[in-house]
Amino acid sequence: MFSFSQLPPLGLYIHIPWCVRKCPYCDFNSHEARLPLDESAYIDALIRDLEQELPQTWGRRVVSIYIGGGTPSLISPTQIGRLISQIRARLNCIPGIEISLEANPGTINPATLSGLREAGINRLSIGVQSFDNTSLQQLGRIHDEQEARNAVDAAREAGFSNMNLDLMFGLPQQSMAMALDDLSSAIDLAPTHLSLYQLTIEPNTVFHVHPPSLPEEDMIWEMQQALHDKLKAGGYLHYEVSAFSRPGSPCQHNQNYWQFGDYIGIGAGAHGKITTPDEVRRYWKLKQPKAYMDHAGSDKAIGGQHTLNRSDMVFEFMLNAMRLRQGFSPALFQAHTGLPVSAAEPALHLAEEKKLITWTPTLIQPTELGHRFLNDLLQLFLHCEEPGQNIQVEHSRS
Repeated sequence: MFSFSQLPPLGLYIHIPWCVRKCPYCDFNSHEARLPLDESAYIDALIRDLEQELPQTWGRRVVSIYIGGGTPSLISPTQIGRLISQIRARLNCIPGIEISLEANPGTINPATLSGLREAGINRLSIGVQSFDNTSLQQLGRIHDEQEARNAVDAAREAGFSNMNLDLMFGLPQQSMAMALDDLSSAIDLAPTHLSLYQLTIEPNTVFHVHPPSLPEEDMIWEMQQALHDKLKAGGYLHYEVSAFSRPGSPCQHNQNYWQFGDYIGIGAGAHGKITTPDEVRRYWKLKQPKAYMDHAGSDKAIGGQHTLNRSDMVFEFMLNAMRLRQGFSPALFQAHTGLPVSAAEPALHLAEEKKLITWTPTLIQPTELGHRFLNDLLQLFLHCEEPGQNIQVEHSRS
């Protein structure tokens, strides 16, 4: 069904499922930690999990490692170092591989950061979210504005030159001036990368049960445009819907993800995507930490899996690649899906007619209208059929 000239790049995602306190907006697989954590047992489980993954990726080079959560910075640098050394012993990592770790400002200090740097972490992603103390309290964060600043300063002192800050906008009772002040504070700290997310209300969260009062939709759109303009003026390149970087500093792991690359997923609730010459498979691990740790390294640790068909491949590629501001080449589509571009042509033609994309033999790129109504654009690829057949389109608001 698929024809690959070569397999896509391969990353490694590691999930740490614990946090100090569950934030009311968070729908990730995270669980409030009952300290002290049995770190050593969880690292052992991750190593068993990785070993079970090895047969399906023999010989492939790993281009990035990303440790997410939850709050990975709850795990001691000693155990993070043990994990990284065990990974390097088992995987063929590219020279100078980017190894990212997410950190909460309330869980790190100079000693922790120095230890993480010595352990092999070379990129830090700090979950600041806001520099306004009232907003931080409303978001359920465990740190304040000064702790966020101290964390960035300490990370730089520890030798982290490649650093991301997470920032949110559209917060409860947030004004345009407040949002711009938040971003100014972030830019003043000169990170190499900024992730800017709109606060959205997700199912199975406290905010879904008890919704806060958020700015009106038109105000959020104006806020987003003003923030994007400020980032551009500050020298940050807008390379993905929510991602901005200094030249040469995009997140390698997320770039691979958005380009429909492969990635091994280990850890409680971790997702993975693996391509073989015969199939493309998505899978996920058990979400509950205890159940995962009990079964890691066996088939019982797999929470579910799904083999992608032709229609899935088209939609899932577009779901990711259409987020890239600079677009992508038809050659990338063919290389990473194993399908000819003709498999997506009906939807591409329709998207072009609606002025949601521009399309040439060398570049497919969402227009500004396409980025604003990204959900509508993606819906066009949801049930992509063979050329000449009809496409049913369901419109949605972005």
